[in-house]
Amino acid sequence: MKDNQIPKATAKRLPLYYRYLRILNDAGKKKVSSTELSEAVQVDSATIRRDFSYFGELGKRGYGYDVNDLMQFFARTLNDDHMTNVALIGVGNLGSALLKYKFHQSNSIRVSAAFDVNPDIVGRIVDGIPVYPMTDMKEQIAIQQIDIAILTVPAQRSQDVVNELVEAGIKGILNFTPARITASSDILVQNVDLTNELQTLIYFLHSGDTTTFTDEII
Repeated sequence: MKDNQIPKATAKRLPLYYRYLRILNDAGKKKVSSTELSEAVQVDSATIRRDFSYFGELGKRGYGYDVNDLMQFFARTLNDDHMTNVALIGVGNLGSALLKYKFHQSNSIRVSAAFDVNPDIVGRIVDGIPVYPMTDMKEQIAIQQIDIAILTVPAQRSQDVVNELVEAGIKGILNFTPARITASSDILVQNVDLTNELQTLIYFLHSGDTTTFTDEII
């Protein structure tokens, strides 16, 4: 099955599988069953087998999955063998926290630049990342070959910044603002609304229907 036909829920689980396979490989484990994976990543084994089936025969009945082979397969599938440069737009409270996040735990992701309008921050190195003025954004995106932008600017500024990012050649945007931004169909946009996620959690917590919530987030 082609990548663009893989269900979104399956695509979201792939990094989870890959991360655990790397742990197993580092521990020297040679093979793993879907049941073992299920216990480790808290996804039922039938779902794991269905997810894997989208990519053909990845294991052998009665044998399980070869850890190294499966890890290498998902590395290629997730482009973990290719460095992706990322820019952070907006170095406020949330942006600063994201700069501290250990993106380096993935060999394929590097936050190479941050941008802000605050003169007290611009020109500084924050957690190893240089902070440039917004006026340099288009130039630096081109120079550093940045493909993805993490957006943490104020909501009222978000669409204007998105328009600039699209003009600069950004291919994907991880939007942490509460605003629903629009971009051309060839730009991938992933919205992360922390308030919405928290309110959804609270709803399911009080409704008592935790199974439905768990199924949705995996």
